[in-house]
Formats: sequence, C-alpha cells, structure tokens
Amino acid sequence: MIELAGIIILGILAQWVAWRLKLPAILPLILIGLIVGPLSTLYTEDGSKLIEPIWNGNNGLFPGESLYYFVSLAISIILFDDEDGVILFEGGLTLKRSEIRNIGPVITKLITLGSLTTFFGASLAAYFLFGLSWQLCFLFSALIIVTGPTVITPILRNIPLKKDVSAILKWEGILIDPIGALAAVLVYEFISVGEGQAYTLTALIEFGKILLFGFTFGFTFAHALTFLIKKSFIPHYLLNVVSLSVVLGVFVMSDVFAHESGLLAVVVMGMVMGNTNLPNIKELLYFKESLSILLISILFILLAANINIADLELIYTWKTIALFLSIVLIIRPLGVFLSSIGSNLKLNEKLFISWVGPRGIVAAGIASLFGSKLLSRGEAGAEYITPLVFMIVLGTVLLNATTARIFAKLVGVFLNKSEGILILGASKVSRLIGDYLHKNDRHVVLIDNNQSNIEKANKLGLEAISANIYSDNLTDNIELNDIGYLMALTPNSDINRYAIDKFQDVFGENGSFRLVDTDEMGDPENNPKEGLFSHTDDFIKLTEAARKYPSIHEIELHDTEHYEGLIEITKADADIVPLFLIDPDGDIQIITAFSKDFTDIQKGYKLAYLGKMFPMEDPDKEEVNNSTK
Repeated sequence: MIELAGIIILGILAQWVAWRLKLPAILPLILIGLIVGPLSTLYTEDGSKLIEPIWNGNNGLFPGESLYYFVSLAISIILFDDEDGVILFEGGLTLKRSEIRNIGPVITKLITLGSLTTFFGASLAAYFLFGLSWQLCFLFSALIIVTGPTVITPILRNIPLKKDVSAILKWEGILIDPIGALAAVLVYEFISVGEGQAYTLTALIEFGKILLFGFTFGFTFAHALTFLIKKSFIPHYLLNVVSLSVVLGVFVMSDVFAHESGLLAVVVMGMVMGNTNLPNIKELLYFKESLSILLISILFILLAANINIADLELIYTWKTIALFLSIVLIIRPLGVFLSSIGSNLKLNEKLFISWVGPRGIVAAGIASLFGSKLLSRGEAGAEYITPLVFMIVLGTVLLNATTARIFAKLVGVFLNKSEGILILGASKVSRLIGDYLHKNDRHVVLIDNNQSNIEKANKLGLEAISANIYSDNLTDNIELNDIGYLMALTPNSDINRYAIDKFQDVFGENGSFRLVDTDEMGDPENNPKEGLFSHTDDFIKLTEAARKYPSIHEIELHDTEHYEGLIEITKADADIVPLFLIDPDGDIQIITAFSKDFTDIQKGYKLAYLGKMFPMEDPDKEEVNNSTK
C-alpha cells in the first residue's frame, strides 16, 4: 500500500517538476524510477530496492507476469489517448494544406526513408558494438525509431522557430508512433517464432494476423462507439468510463485473436475516433488526458524501478557512449539529410531537425514489455534491450531538453522577434482582419470556441483553432511559438480583459490589445493603453461597419499631419475604422486607441482601414482588399 501510494505521489511530483522546468515528463519519471529502484540498492542496508515492482518472495507489487499485463493495458490507453487527443481532432491540429505544400514530402520521407535509415543504421551499430544477434539488433533499432509528440512538444513549445521547422518535427513525432510500434511488433514476432524459412513464413502469417485483427477490431469498435455516443445510448455520466471500458475490451479481444495486435487496435480506434465529429469529444479528451497522465506517472516509475543494477552495469561501458553518439551524430542526421533531398529546407534547418530527435514513451514502454518477455524465454542477449533503449530515451531527451534552444540560436533558426499575430475570436470582423494580414505575409492564428466560425476561417485558408482560453492547452501549442502580438476581438469585454491578463506575457511580446467596451467608448479620457484601433468603436460598431462595407482599404499617406487628419475623420464616421499603419518596407504596425502615437510618418507610409472609403479621397489612389465575409 505504501509503495503504491508512494509511486502515485512521486509520479505527480515528477509531472509538476516537468511542467515547472518545461521538460518532457518522461525524464524526471525515469530518473525517479531509477533512484527508487536499482540505484537504491547502493544505499539501502539490505541492498534491496525501495520499490520492487515484481514480487520476489519477500516483497513486490505485482506477482508473476501481472506487471506486464498492467504495462500492456496502460500502453494501450496511452496510445489511444495519444492518437485521439493529439493528432487529429482537438485544437485544430490537422495537417493543413499549406503545411502539405511546403513540408509534406519531407514528413513523408522522414517517416519512411528516415525510419529505414534508423532501423538499419542503429542495427549495425548495436551489432558491431555489443555483438548482439541480428534479431535483437533489429528489435532495438525498431524501438528507437519512435519519437512521439509527448517528448517533442515540451521541448519545442518554448523555442520560437520557423513554422516549417516546428511543423516537420511535430508531425514526424505524431505520425511515426504507430510505425515504430508496428516495426517493433514485426521484429518481435520473428524472434518469437524462431529462425529458418518455415519460421519466417510463420512470422509473416502472425504479423498478417496482427494487421488483420488490429485494423478490424479498431475500425469496427471505433464506429460502434461513435454510433452509440451520437445516438445518446450512453448516459452522459457514464460516457468516460464506458469509453475506457471499450478501449480495454478492444485491446484484450484483439490480443486474444492475435498476440500483440491489441496495441494496433487501440491506435486505429483512436485515429478513427479522432476524425469523427463527436458531440462530447472534448470531455472524452480531458478525461483520457488526465487518465494518461496518471498512468504514465505510475508506469515509468515502475518500469525504471524494475531495472536491476546488473542491467545498468551491462551498459556501463564506452560502447554505450559510442552507440548513443552514433545514433545522435551520424544516423539521425543521415536520415534527415536523405529525407530532405529536393526540399526547400536550408542547411541550418536540416541541422536543427537532425539535432532534435528525442525518443519517447512508446519506445520505453514497449522495450520493457518485449525485453522482459524475451528474457523470461531465455533469449540470449535480451537483457540488453531494456537498459539500452532506456539509455537512448534518457540521453536524447536530456540532450534535446537542455541544448535545443542553444543549438537553435547557434545554427540560426531561432526567431529573435516573434512577428506572428494571435486573434482571439473568429467572427466576421476577425476573419476580415486575419485574411488581410495573411495576404500580407503575416502568420495569423484565430482562436474561437464556435466551430462554425472556425470552419468559415478555414475556408478562407486561415489558421484557426478551436480552443478554450480558460485552459492551459493553448500555451502548449507549438504552432504558436512565433506569436508576438495578441488581439482580443470577442464581443465579450470580460473575456477580452481576461485574455490580455493571462496571455500577454506568453503571446504579447510585442503588444497585447483589446477592443474598448461601451463604458470606455463613452469616456475618451479613460482610454485604456491596450485599447485597439479606436476609442470610438467597440465590437458592435466594428461589426456593423464590416457588415455594410466588408473590405479593407489602403491609402497612401503624405505626412503625420495627413495621417492625423484621417484619424479625426474615422472618429466622426462610424463606418470607417483605422486598423494598421504600413511603413515603406511593408512592416505592419497595429493602430491602438491612442491613434496619434505615430509621429514620424513620411511619404511611402500607408493607412489600412476597414469600412467605406474616405469621401474626399480619389478612389484611384487607394488599394482595395476585398476580403470574404
């Protein structure tokens, strides 16, 4: 009881430390597991572990093979949550057309050619350094193919990068998870059935059964559960637990028909449900996210604690360092450079992508599961699998977590100034403004919890995310790393104020602005410093102007006096709203409610404004941006 409670407490503490230090949680979890496990035998009086996962006759949490049953079930839930929650549905994390155009081929090559490079390269390195059998070498290399979003995201979320670079690393981590897991399962089947032509045929048949039953069970039960949820056959208060039960049931049933197919089944189930517009998807995701955090916290302390000091002594050699360096400095860069042939990636971008390749949760979990199973069967050399994979996981996570930011600055992919603009609210006005900024080569992201507004923004080719500003998920989105401006344009003034207070330090590096409210609009002397566009226009007036004149115009300025004269006209005319000041170099500056702050305006500057055209101006001198509503 004490040991179990201790694991949960230590696991949650590790998660908090990871959040506080902005590290992948797997790093402190494994370190804690090693400290209370094999390393504790060095300082306990009787040489026993503080936490013994498997019952040894005197103490331990799990009798016999129960630990591995728990590991299998836990990994199934984690994989389901990983695929469902991170990949496809929530938060607008779909692979956008713009991303496909620029980096789609690179991502495809990374998860194919890059995976093959790692598979064969790491196998060769392990074979010549440790002298393991080819089967075990291939198992090791298959396990370390996987990176995973759970380790990539914490590393990248605080590094402002070019969008293409962060998108490549994000999508590689997401898409390679099931590929690595399948590769590991395939190799494991070959090892399990033995050698020779007949055994090879048997292994292929077994792998075929894994694919058949994994896809069949995952696809079928995903649609069945979706149907039940949509038809309200499951009461709301049972929705989460029923979903969990179905996931566990699918894993077990699939595994009964074909060993090791359960992992594939839950991955497929998660992917299918992630692409389904479920009415309660957010609640399901929040529940599974919380459950996954708890399971990960328990699982990796247990797995690390289950390693024996003798296993660590096996890899306490220069060969381990050589293996690690060969993977990080030779094999990973080789895979990246081969995958980026013919792409638009620059040398410094390729170098950074080559440097960032942390291995994750799936690698460590499956390594412990397969390594232990092979060891119990007496497979020669199987004792190396788990400690070597854990070494690669810990080493790459620690290396990337501590050096990625420095390396980004060193090779020149670090964005010294964040020019992206985050617009809170995706209403008609926000879409007009966002479309204008997007057409002027600014990275714009719209945030809204109204799915209809999100869809309308996406149809315009705008990046729009469905998100709740009261949660912390928004700050974890690596797609927002280059955001330096925040514009709160919702109809709710309280939400606008809250957004400014909460996110100005995260997304408002260069400025945080909001629309004035009705009270502030009626009191020009109480003009807020963060006021946006004009102190005479709140959301209602801005919306009305956009409804009547859904266009953004540009007018050339002569000097500061000309600019100030136009601003005075906008104050008197509710159908004209000043938005941006554009300098001769094309840089866009947001006009605040203190609209006369610009004092050095010369010929070549332009004023961008929403609404009807200035009445006394020659229309031929103005450029018109007719944006979609």
